[in-house]
Amino acid sequence: MALPAALTPLKGPVFRGLWLASLVANLTMWMNDVAAAWLMTTLTTSPVMVALVQTAATLPVFLLGLPSGALADIVDRRRYFAATQLWVSVNALILAGLSLADALSAPLLLALTFGNGIALAMRWPVFSAIVPMVVERRELGAALALNGISMNLSRVVGPVLAGALIAGTGPAAVFVLNTLLGGVAFALILRWRHEPGTSALPGERFVGAMRAGLNFALQSPRLRVILLRIFLFFLQSTALMALLPLVARMLHGGGAGTFTLMLSCVGGGAVLAAFFFPRWRERFNRDQFVRIGTVVHAALSCLVVALPEIWIALPAMVLAGMAWISVANSLTVAAQVAMPNWVRARGMAIYQMALMGGSAAGSLLWGQVAEFAGVRNAIFAAAAFGIVVLVATRRLTVEGGTDPDFTPAATRAVPEPAYEIGPEEGPVMVTLEYQIDPARAAEFAQVMQRTRRARLRQGALSWGLFRDVAVPGRYVEYFVDENWLEHQRRLERFTAFDAGLREQRMAFHLGPEPPLLRRYVAEGDALPPGAGA
Repeated sequence: MALPAALTPLKGPVFRGLWLASLVANLTMWMNDVAAAWLMTTLTTSPVMVALVQTAATLPVFLLGLPSGALADIVDRRRYFAATQLWVSVNALILAGLSLADALSAPLLLALTFGNGIALAMRWPVFSAIVPMVVERRELGAALALNGISMNLSRVVGPVLAGALIAGTGPAAVFVLNTLLGGVAFALILRWRHEPGTSALPGERFVGAMRAGLNFALQSPRLRVILLRIFLFFLQSTALMALLPLVARMLHGGGAGTFTLMLSCVGGGAVLAAFFFPRWRERFNRDQFVRIGTVVHAALSCLVVALPEIWIALPAMVLAGMAWISVANSLTVAAQVAMPNWVRARGMAIYQMALMGGSAAGSLLWGQVAEFAGVRNAIFAAAAFGIVVLVATRRLTVEGGTDPDFTPAATRAVPEPAYEIGPEEGPVMVTLEYQIDPARAAEFAQVMQRTRRARLRQGALSWGLFRDVAVPGRYVEYFVDENWLEHQRRLERFTAFDAGLREQRMAFHLGPEPPLLRRYVAEGDALPPGAGA
């Protein structure tokens, strides 16, 4: 039987197994948060300690987002993914044992919740980086939408299942079940067999990998726009979710049950929208998804508080969930295709930090507005803010025309040095000499600016372009790598996109021979121009 287009990636056994592992892992996450929050109310009467449970669960994302992404890019991703899931299982086992022995205290529960958050913060970037490795590029959007289904299904089922276990037997049962489910996810991950990337070079260093990830984000105009978009969208859209318990109380006949039902409607809407994505993508590009989704979400947020009736609020929350996932999925796909594989986990970690940063800042901002102006006015203000920002940034695009092709490509082989060079020797300066038609200098400068960003994204420390004062049309490009090893590693990162950019540079060069290329290694403490700048 043919699968709907939205479910096509599940035909692949590798993605199907990893998706099931992710679904199980997300279930354990939501169940753990619910059980820990409830258990804390039995251990202390302090509202601060109860509130700190959520802080302990989410803080690791801010603290460890980039480090976890760097690790996922420099170690074997299968083993790293499995290790994070094993961590979650062991953490749940400790919680179960201490809970059954009645040996948990409030500080100890916070510490173990923080430990669980560490594993989750480390897991998200590596799974995001794995998905493009196991599905075809044309199925990437559907695969990421399925990840959204996994998250939203677990958001609905996890708390309900945890609540039933707590009511029936107590929080310890939730931790025992999480231990078992974590073991299932661990086994599913271990079933994945993949060929790790081959390289004759040693792995990147941890600090250097983080620096390279940040540098890539800074030098990628499209990724910078995507990060800004996801931050601003969550800054605006989180107002409804952050104030939802109070919104539920405002509804006629609303209460705790209404709050849970509204949450379920958001998750259900997100799941429903994923099935329409293949059809919608034939009509709308990513920029249109973002614009329409933002406007629809803002309008529905206003509708929920303007007409406080449950029969209006519930379908509005379903549609709001559809709008929310449409924007989030479009930006996630845009981020994935804007990065090559070697830096993808780091880039997605930065993306997640922008998302969580917007959510955290929005919760604080709109909570303060609600404190002074009321919940309804805070929702209205957030919606207006979203529309104003959308208009102000209308020229910023996440589509950017054709997606860059980051397939690895061959580059010039590095000639054998005339003398032995140690891997840590450097910095290394590379120069290329171009002879162009002076009448085309302006066009050449534009291409070289794109070249500058590409060199820096690959890991170069600095870049420069000089014009010869004696010979019209003669230019010298230079760029600096940290050491000989990093120079070789940068060459390994050469892609089809870089090859196309090289062809554009070569089109300007005059003469039968290619531009003269020279490599220099710093002598002693001497640094080439601009090194370290």
